[in-house]
Amino acid sequence: MHFSTRALLTAAVAGASLLPLTIQAQQQLVPAQSEIQFVSRQMGVPVEGTFKTFTAQVAFDPAKLATSSIVFTVDTGSADVGREVNAELPKATWFNIAAFPKATFTSSSIKRIDTTRFEVAGKMSIKGVSSDVVVPVTLAQNGATTTATGAFPIRRLTFRIGEKEWSDTSMVADEVQVKFKIALTGVPKL
Repeated sequence: MHFSTRALLTAAVAGASLLPLTIQAQQQLVPAQSEIQFVSRQMGVPVEGTFKTFTAQVAFDPAKLATSSIVFTVDTGSADVGREVNAELPKATWFNIAAFPKATFTSSSIKRIDTTRFEVAGKMSIKGVSSDVVVPVTLAQNGATTTATGAFPIRRLTFRIGEKEWSDTSMVADEVQVKFKIALTGVPKL
């Protein structure tokens, strides 16, 4: 059987394009074991909330951090703080979910701190505003599931969350602590 150079080259290119997929498969989010929380302070009192709906596209290999990536998308309309506040959060002054229904985090680099701790740098985008953030992440593996946990602060006013009369930080603090526990399957051994 005789293969032309063109056919051989085409086969090599096709095979090479599949290589990254076989080397670094995407992990799967386990929603029932995952959560995103946030804590703000209103008149000095901590107010806790959660986001009920989010997705993750994770391609993480601790041996290949340069080619690993994370994209996290949160449905801002799924924020839950309590009945009275929930009615306000979708409005233009807060999350403006009619114009900006999603918030995203897209990694730009992942740095290993030690065996189980990493720093993930990237862009957080909320309400059409993007800002650089560094997210500390601790990984724990139990069988086929890897759990990523961490917490990091954001400044709500950077993202125009709580505009106009709500920009007064004596009423609602500017800093909001974001906490997460993300369960994934398919992560290679640390």
